[in-house]
Amino acid sequence: MKSLLASKPVLWFLFLFNLVVAAVAPFVVDGTQGVMTGVGMGVVSLGAGVSLFKSRGQQQGRGSHRQQI
Repeated sequence: MKSLLASKPVLWFLFLFNLVVAAVAPFVVDGTQGVMTGVGMGVVSLGAGVSLFKSRGQQQGRGSHRQQI
């Protein structure tokens, strides 16, 4: 399950879907429930975005450690 959640397509889906829901929820759902839904989805989106950013940095770091002959 961990490898599935760490894959790039899943992280992009989580990031974009939750970002859209976080932006729309306060306007669609009334009151505190809409605000809290937006905050919760925003936190999930932020977590997926941070994971995407970290995985991007790790991939770039791998290529910079080439052996010199």
